[in-house]
Amino acid sequence: MLNIIHAPVFVREYKKLDEDLKVEVKEKIELFKDRNKHELLNVHKLHGKLKDKYSFYVNYKIRIVFVFI
Repeated sequence: MLNIIHAPVFVREYKKLDEDLKVEVKEKIELFKDRNKHELLNVHKLHGKLKDKYSFYVNYKIRIVFVFI
């Protein structure tokens, strides 16, 4: 299992979401904690200005951007 630390910007943006979307985000983060599930989430490395980061989508509009430490 991965240990996850939420950046302040994530916490601020998360608080703005409606309750249904918060539940969906929590579910995806729980899946993300298990490295065997990364393929299901389509975890991928980003390019351009975000080249040192990775992401996965919560739904078609929302994605989570992260770094491995």
